[in-house]
Order: sequence, then structure tokens, then C-alpha cells
Amino acid sequence: MAGFGTEPRGWSWQASLFDAGVEPSVPADMPAPQRIRLDATSWVELLPGWVRGADALLAALAEHAPWEPQRTRVMWDNAVAEPRIVAHWSSATSLPAVVGRMRRQLSAWYRTEFDRVGVNLYRDGRDSVAWHGDRVRLSHRNPLVATVSLGDRRRFLLRPRGGGRSVLSLRLGAGDLLTMGGACQHDYEHCVPKVAGAGARMSLTFRHSGPAGHR
Repeated sequence: MAGFGTEPRGWSWQASLFDAGVEPSVPADMPAPQRIRLDATSWVELLPGWVRGADALLAALAEHAPWEPQRTRVMWDNAVAEPRIVAHWSSATSLPAVVGRMRRQLSAWYRTEFDRVGVNLYRDGRDSVAWHGDRVRLSHRNPLVATVSLGDRRRFLLRPRGGGRSVLSLRLGAGDLLTMGGACQHDYEHCVPKVAGAGARMSLTFRHSGPAGHR
């Protein structure tokens, strides 16, 4: 893959022996994900192990993705470092080849042009993301958000917007694909909580600037 940026520092990761030497790829034909209904209008779809060679893809993205300097946010009038590192590609034409194939397959399957691709790096168990809904919900009705998890498995939790008990808990990693659809971004929140110990995890996320289609 051509270089797009500078490898982030301050993280460590051990590749799986089962994934050693496997080049990153996705099946030629998109397998049907499993749909999980949250309620009458919201759903997620899960496709375990969609990406083969997930460890090699994580290593390549760590080296070549256009990583941004670690961002800060204001909490209680203090600027604190955001507990993850992010990267975004400026256009679909600048994507690494395998990520471009993933984007095209997702766009065809969901009949939605996924034209915004980014990646989050959780360097260890101290990196996390708090309860939130993707901001695309502010500009889109029932947006689709597709995420591929690479590296160590971490818990992904989903709860009703505003609080309450989790209605879904998944341990995502190793090339798993999760798509949130329907009113999920409007009516639910998700998070990746901190854990006592974990290796590196990446989430490769596909979003769309135009309207969502359907399958």
C-alpha cells in the first residue's frame, strides 16, 4: 500500500498466529450478514470475519493511514487528550486498494454510496469511546454506519439513547463487520469502554454524505 501518513506512536500489538502471512482481502461476493432487530425501526447487521488477513490490514493501516495528531476536547473547562487516534481519507480515490474494495462492496450491498472512510486506533485498554450516536444523524434520516473491527477484540455496547441498560454487547475484532441501520443512530447510543488490559484495536468506519438506500 502506498504511504499516506506517519505511523502513530505509543502502542503495541501482537499478530495472531492464525492470521500470519494472510494478505488482506474480502470475498468476491458479499455474504449476507445476520440482522439483529433492536426494535421495529432500528437494527444492526453482523458479519463475523468478513476481512481475511485482518492483522496484516491493521499493520498496513498503522503504517500508512493519514493519522492526525492526537486530538483534545474540553471537559470541565480543561483540555484533555482524546483517548484514541484518528485518520480520514480525503477521497475514495485515495483509499488503499483493499479498503476501496470494501467500500465498493458495502455501497453495492446497501445501495448507498459510502464516500467517507476513517479509522480509529485504540492503542490499548485505556483508549475508549464514550456513549454517543454518530453525528451523521444530525444531517441524515436513518443513516447507515458500517464498521470493520481489526486487532484485539473489544466490547461494543449499545443502549437506548439517554441511558439505561445495554441491549446489545458484542466482542468485535479480527475482521468483523457491524452495520448500524434504521433509526439506530437516532434512538440508540454505542460505546467501546475501557478495559484493564488489551492490545491494539482499529475500527475502520464507512459513512455516506448522500441519502441512505436500502437492501
